[in-house]
Amino acid sequence: MTQDEVVAEFRAAGALLEGHFILSSGLRSPVFLQKMFIFQDPVRTERLCKALAQKAEAAFGKIDYVVSPAVGGIVPGYETARHLGAKAVFVEREDGRFQLRRGFAIPEEAKVLMVEDIVTTGLSSRECLAAIAEHTKNVVGAACLIDRSNGKADLGVPLVSLAKLDIPAYPADALPPELAALPPVKPGSRGIQGAKA
Repeated sequence: MTQDEVVAEFRAAGALLEGHFILSSGLRSPVFLQKMFIFQDPVRTERLCKALAQKAEAAFGKIDYVVSPAVGGIVPGYETARHLGAKAVFVEREDGRFQLRRGFAIPEEAKVLMVEDIVTTGLSSRECLAAIAEHTKNVVGAACLIDRSNGKADLGVPLVSLAKLDIPAYPADALPPELAALPPVKPGSRGIQGAKA
């Protein structure tokens, strides 16, 4: 699947939004990728995650476990794991930090891939990877549908994505006038269930 095909999937799903958005990182952007509009369509989700699984397997080889951050990473993590023939687990926030819960465990020898939906600054990915590191050091890499940092986010492990986009993001005190003129909207999920803003 090409980058243009991936972006076309987001456009067709109405998941590429324009306006003034407060990202989960706290940065502001004129573009927001509402991945839940993708994930409400099982056929579209399967198509994208199958392509991501193929790209991840080509980069990292056989994967035993896929670990994703809740909430946004659960669906792509599960669907990517399905195409990899791997187990799918997720971390969720407890006391403000990601942890494995619900009796999930990762065997020390398992080859682990961290799967995200969208990477912007890499903050939630790094937090997820830190939680995984408490159980195994055998993380082969990370994968996401869209890397909106255009390859600039440093996760500490190799990252593969279906698309790399250069979408501008600005600190709240350094907005361009055209963005500052629009009312901000916070569509992300970081504030859910005790998450950090």
